[in-house]
Amino acid sequence: MKKIKIIFITIIISLSFFNKSYSKPVPESFADLAEKLMPSVVNISTSTTVVTKSNPLPFQFPPGSPFGDMFKEFGDPQERQSAALGSGFIIDEKGIVITNNHVIQDADDIIVRVNGDQEFKAKVLGADPLMDIAVLQLETDEKFIPVAFGDSDRARIGDWVIAIGNPFGLGGTVTAGIISARNRSIGLSRYEDFIQTDASINSGNSGGPLFDMQGNVIGINTAILGRNGSIGIGFSIPSNSAQVIINQLIEFGETKRGWLGVRIQDVTKEIAEVEKLDKPRGALVASVAENSPSEKAGIKAGDIILEFNGQRINQMKELPSIVAKTQVGKNVEVKIWRDKKEIIKNVVLGRLETSEDFKLSEKQKTTDTTDQIEDLKITVRQLNKEDIKNRKLPNQTTGLVITSIQNNSPLSGSIEVNSIIVEAQKQRIKTIEDLKQITKKVLNSNQKTILLAIYNNLNQRRYIGIKLD
Repeated sequence: MKKIKIIFITIIISLSFFNKSYSKPVPESFADLAEKLMPSVVNISTSTTVVTKSNPLPFQFPPGSPFGDMFKEFGDPQERQSAALGSGFIIDEKGIVITNNHVIQDADDIIVRVNGDQEFKAKVLGADPLMDIAVLQLETDEKFIPVAFGDSDRARIGDWVIAIGNPFGLGGTVTAGIISARNRSIGLSRYEDFIQTDASINSGNSGGPLFDMQGNVIGINTAILGRNGSIGIGFSIPSNSAQVIINQLIEFGETKRGWLGVRIQDVTKEIAEVEKLDKPRGALVASVAENSPSEKAGIKAGDIILEFNGQRINQMKELPSIVAKTQVGKNVEVKIWRDKKEIIKNVVLGRLETSEDFKLSEKQKTTDTTDQIEDLKITVRQLNKEDIKNRKLPNQTTGLVITSIQNNSPLSGSIEVNSIIVEAQKQRIKTIEDLKQITKKVLNSNQKTILLAIYNNLNQRRYIGIKLD
């Protein structure tokens, strides 16, 4: 009986220790933490001059018409002011502010409001569109209260977090939630490793901080799912990734990312079996850029990169971020799988921004290519950032801009040129191929009616049902 009591007491103590070790109390209030952090979070407003070149008249005069000269000024480029709102946070008492690049991109004037009533002009010290980060300097000699970065790698799913920002221009607004997921990729930028949170994030929160319970910044709030407001799925750039870029922007005014010079793809189960790899892992080298660090080191197409600089590559998407964060010029060991065995290659990293590979990809991104959707008898092009900014669309909008509509198109009379198709059959449209595939499925169905969500020329979002022949 005595032994049973001892065992019972031991179990109770063990369970008590387990609960204390692995659970954290629910905060009674976030008030003290919010009060401490609010002076370091800022509201950002920008103004941009937008030049429109489209003819505002709903018709064109035939060549030689006397009315052409009379109304020619209506076809001249028109200027208008576009305003945007966002959030940010102070990381240095001298007034260095962090925000998203898309908040301040192409802005003529940037005004930062601190403590709700103090306004300062700001200049851009550096910006990085690839990770969507910008560093601003307030133009004043005043001293400010900064916040510190935390270790985002230690943030766990289920941890409490709070977001402070400027949603819908309302000023310092505090919301709370938990970390819902880690390592999210949603296709917004080249380098994505988002923290997902259910803390309410809305339009105007972009660039604001995501805090842990110690008041440290573990994320920069960047994107949401949901067009009309928060649905509990927000995304933040992890602080550990952001700090590398921020330090470079402060020191150099630009980024200096490591460059390996390979194009990679996923290692599928079938590829792993053929290559006699224990399981699908690593990044398969599809091609090697000419005169790149990889080519000079002897890496070849068909190699599988298993480790880079001592870091194991479990999935292909991990490699670009790891390489980008590595110092330019560093000699790193790359473990690869070739001919069914591991070998080591030493690579001296180049700089991404000065590589021909990068310059070519940037040039291709700025080229508006059009394609025809035969089944709809329309021509479209990819929606770009300039469209989003000029038409004041939500930052996460994806879709296709209609550039022409044939007279016999089923869309003729229902949709205008320059309308933007953002959904088909309630599915988000990201590429031209998306719309082609969905249209074909509809034509092969019995109903033959396609439901499109569009932004019309007044930038109003509408659903339109179209009967296909």
